[in-house]
Amino acid sequence: MREIDVLIAGAGPVGLALAAAVTQRRMVAEIVDKQAEGANTSRAAVIHARTLEVLDEIGVASELVEQGIVVPRFTVRDGDRALLTVDFRGLPTAYPYTLMLPQNETERILAARLNHLGVSVRRPAELVGVRQDDGGVTATLRDGETIRARYLVGADGMHSTVRELSGITFSGDAYAQSFVLADVRMDWPVPDDEVTLWFAPEGLAVVAPLPGGRYRIVATLDDAPEQPGAADVQALLDARGPRKQPAHVREVVWSSRFRVHHRLADRYRDGRIFLAGDAAHVHSPAGGQGMNTGIQDAIELAAVLADGTDLDAYEARRRPVAAEVVALTHRMTKVATLRSRPLIALRNAVLPLVGGIPAVGRGLAMNLSELSTIHRDKVATGA
Repeated sequence: MREIDVLIAGAGPVGLALAAAVTQRRMVAEIVDKQAEGANTSRAAVIHARTLEVLDEIGVASELVEQGIVVPRFTVRDGDRALLTVDFRGLPTAYPYTLMLPQNETERILAARLNHLGVSVRRPAELVGVRQDDGGVTATLRDGETIRARYLVGADGMHSTVRELSGITFSGDAYAQSFVLADVRMDWPVPDDEVTLWFAPEGLAVVAPLPGGRYRIVATLDDAPEQPGAADVQALLDARGPRKQPAHVREVVWSSRFRVHHRLADRYRDGRIFLAGDAAHVHSPAGGQGMNTGIQDAIELAAVLADGTDLDAYEARRRPVAAEVVALTHRMTKVATLRSRPLIALRNAVLPLVGGIPAVGRGLAMNLSELSTIHRDKVATGA
């Protein structure tokens, strides 16, 4: 039986970032994934400032910025009316913006960094059994191989095998609506320095620029088609997007339908087993914070495991952050999808007033960029 320091289940952005971070700290890591190959679709596309800061620690931030599109503004609109603009310029960071880059590109860059460090992903390799004691964890793979590790980390997504095997409850619920995710080529009147969230009684819609002249569309639908086509996306934007200069969808490059939950693991740790990313928290895509929160989990967990003196510190620092993200994105989704005309009118009157207060605007920018997590981490640890 081989013995290592850290076994990581799941080779998405969270698992890849964690493997690179622990390897840099001179720990022996192995990463397994049950999929035969990595994702070739874009899925998560937003990288926030705090995530770029922590990814700089493993040497990939500059390449991500080089490959992505820098977007300094996040605007909330109702039709042609801008209700609220969050400006990231002037934030206390080397990355005062949102970076737009498809997830498959982020994974490619992270995997290349991991390979440079001498670690490759084992595929397909599925974890099916776990037994732990005071000294470590014995993990069994589908092919019968056993691996002995000081620590096991579940970075294996919302349907985490590691979480289920460890008996950790995943509290929360699912949204009634389904979500459309699509990358399209289109004629678009909004400048490419803006990510836009549209409010509409029919549901929310988010539009963001991507490299290569594409745009990312995320929208709620009561019953979305399995693979939305150009006509489906066009109908969404006609109903929810700009009206004076409507969008014209020319091509759907990739699309999908998915259900979204808002859930938080009751614990992030069971002995020497830890959870990170979607295995620990899932929420609405409003604000684009899912992958970001998970990558930040990974870098923090690497530091805690390498130190080894206070394993509870990881949950103390990261679970409150996820709880706030789950709550914030849930509120954003509810506010975006109001159907009562009086409440819509009230929302549309209040948001411009609130957004005009400089302290409010800066607070929103700090929260969306997740730079505010630095302060929360210091409070959690008493620093």
